[in-house]
Amino acid sequence: MSLTSQAGAPPGQPPPVVPTEPIWRISVERYHEMIRAGVLTEDDPVELLDGWLVEKMVKSRAHTLATRQVRSAIEGVIPSGWYVDSQEPVTLAASEPEPDALVVRGKPADYPDSQPGAGDVALVVEVADATLGRDRGLKKAIYAQAGIPAYWVVNLSESQIEVYTDPSGPAQKPDYRQRRDFRPGDEVPVLLEGREVGAVRVADVLP
Repeated sequence: MSLTSQAGAPPGQPPPVVPTEPIWRISVERYHEMIRAGVLTEDDPVELLDGWLVEKMVKSRAHTLATRQVRSAIEGVIPSGWYVDSQEPVTLAASEPEPDALVVRGKPADYPDSQPGAGDVALVVEVADATLGRDRGLKKAIYAQAGIPAYWVVNLSESQIEVYTDPSGPAQKPDYRQRRDFRPGDEVPVLLEGREVGAVRVADVLP
């Protein structure tokens, strides 16, 4: 794995030591240069979060199923002029996360030379099991700071979809001001530019 430490150590060896010295942060531009140069490839399970290369968690089968189901459910209500993507990058000021699902303005061919940015994205979705702490913490703050209007956490551990809206934008502690939880039997409204275009049944998303 390039530029990241493994999560564990080989049998019989001590675990890796967590660095106590400052670790070098990188910009989005440098991150792109590393990809173009082949230093990072699609086989490297990392994403850029707030200037850090963060290792992606291994996906469980439930995570994989929920990702497919939430994408399919959202695609069923999205009108013309938008498209749904999955696990593809969004370029933000200091991050390039790869959410499990996202709703993007236009069509994929509208972005031939760059990834969509915050202003192109109406909704991001993260499916959370082992990643719940990161998705409720670091990733929520990143999306709120970027001003992405809506953020869903498909919380597999608690069988609910958490919907975060009204982002603070740049702030000392960026966050979403509103949160609503939807349980099996509920429907989650899908909003584009402040207008409800349809709804997703929680039961259609949870595996």
